[in-house]
Amino acid sequence: MARGTMSEEVQAQIKQLILRRRLVPGDPLPTEAELVDLLDVSRNSVREALKALQAMRIVEIRHGFGTYVGPLTLEPFVEGVAFRAAVRHHQGEPSLYELMEVREALEAGLIAAVARRLPAEDLAVLKGLVQRMAEEARGGMVQSATDRAFHLALYRSMGNHLLSEVLDAFWAALRRVREDLSDDHPDPELTYRQHKEIVEALEAGDGDRAVEAMHRHFDGIRRRLAE
Repeated sequence: MARGTMSEEVQAQIKQLILRRRLVPGDPLPTEAELVDLLDVSRNSVREALKALQAMRIVEIRHGFGTYVGPLTLEPFVEGVAFRAAVRHHQGEPSLYELMEVREALEAGLIAAVARRLPAEDLAVLKGLVQRMAEEARGGMVQSATDRAFHLALYRSMGNHLLSEVLDAFWAALRRVREDLSDDHPDPELTYRQHKEIVEALEAGDGDRAVEAMHRHFDGIRRRLAE
């Protein structure tokens, strides 16, 4: 069996082991020696497979302590999407627009449903974040952490963890590539007002208005990318 194919086969077996044993992030995996015996493969094959799985955040190797089930985050996806967008941007392709359009399609497509069933506690969180944006805008810059928290809180009521992770992944990918390209200088006052409009529409339970406010928010990003 080819070396690459063997590593992929061992990766698949380790993933199946995690599933069979119903392991969760933070749970210990068998030792390297135990995996060699259990899977009937060489030590090198196990090591290569574990390194590959670590890069995908499926396992976590803690030197001197052992190997554990990893955090299973979408960070590798974020890195891949951001790097792809940066490379294609330098080739003259509209990769930042494409990344933004995916985010816009997801968020604008979901915000009407949020308006119909936003819990009072989530609305209170969003109002608090908008107030923080107002304070930060007066200081000259809305912090990216505040913006990220706002977009995470927007869809919490949908109760879909994967959806939240995917939305956050696209937020992080767009932010990362724009920062790498020194292309992130939003008007803080405009950022505050656009988020405030979204919250006001949600508070009114007006889905159509919320969709329009979300599109206006992305129009602002669109204009900055054009600049």
